[in-house]
Order: sequence, then structure tokens, then C-alpha cells
Amino acid sequence: MATATDLPSPPPEPAPRPQPRNPADLFWSFTWLALQGFGGVLAVVQRELVEKKRWMTNEEFVEDWAVAQIMPGPNVVNLSIMIGDRYFGLRGALAALAGMLTFPLILVLALAVVYAEFSSHPAVAGALRGMGAVAAGLIAGVGIKLFASIQKHPLGRPLCVAFVALTIVAMVVLRWPLLWILPVVGGAACLLTWRKLAP
Repeated sequence: MATATDLPSPPPEPAPRPQPRNPADLFWSFTWLALQGFGGVLAVVQRELVEKKRWMTNEEFVEDWAVAQIMPGPNVVNLSIMIGDRYFGLRGALAALAGMLTFPLILVLALAVVYAEFSSHPAVAGALRGMGAVAAGLIAGVGIKLFASIQKHPLGRPLCVAFVALTIVAMVVLRWPLLWILPVVGGAACLLTWRKLAP
């Protein structure tokens, strides 16, 4: 007869996922995130929330970003509200939104004054063009990182790749506006995923 000591021990519980400690932590986290977002904040958001703070996985980031994308307003602002609300309700949403906007707004207003004064200077114009190339590289790099997350997507990699290609063709070749791409291509992907997951 097996005794208690002979029974296999239960598997250890996974370590709790890191999460913001309070709304103030959300405020300063999104402030720091927004202040780094020169030339596009997508790369910074993914690195800070997924790789450094580990508040979400790559798969969760892709899903939340897709929702933020189809909502009106700036994507990253929508994302900050969603994450803040998830942890601390309305207080968290307001704290994250304030962190995303307050200090960057002050900085942008100051830079706008400086830019208006020196925008015609060749060195300033050249520096801004160079920063644009870096911003494009950052966005492309994030796209490559997030592409790995589709391995677990219910549609499977081939169909996901087809949707990625279709989106690029619609944007670059057909030059469809985003207002068309999201409901047409995104809607088709959502419908197929829903049918795949339906019991």
C-alpha cells in the first residue's frame, strides 16, 4: 500500500508574473516609455513591456496591439489605457494615460519652439532625415520579433504569413487606407480565427 511519502510531489507552481506595483508605478513606467519613443514608440513599447518588465508575453502584446490598432486615437495611448485598466481599473487607466502624455507633451512643446527657430538650418534637416531611417529600422525590427509569436496562432504559420503578405500588398502596392485594411483584411483574419476556435 502506497504511503503519502511514496506519492509523487505536485509540480511546483509557476512564478507569479511581474506586474506594476501601483498606479504610480504605471505612471512613471509609461512616462519613461514615452520619453524614449523618438521616431515611433512601437519598438520601445514592445521592449519595455515584454522584454524588460515582463508584464505581458509577445503573444499578448500582439493581441493587445491589434485591439489598440482598430480603436480610434493613437495606438500606444489606447494600449496604455488598456494595460492600466487591466491592473488598477479606472485609476490605472488614468495613471498610464497621464504618464504617456504629461512629460512628453511638455518636451514636445519645448522642442517645437526650438524647431521653429532652427528648422531651416541644413544640419537640423539632415539630422531629422537620419533619425527617420533609424525609426524605420526600429519598426522593422519589432515586426521581425513579433513575427515569431505567430507560431502559436490558431490559424497556423502559413495562413498567418499569407495575411502578413496581403497586408503589405494592400499598404505598399494598392495603397489602401488603413480604414479599409483593418476591416477587410483584419476582419477576414478575425473571422477565420473565430471559426477555428469555435467548438
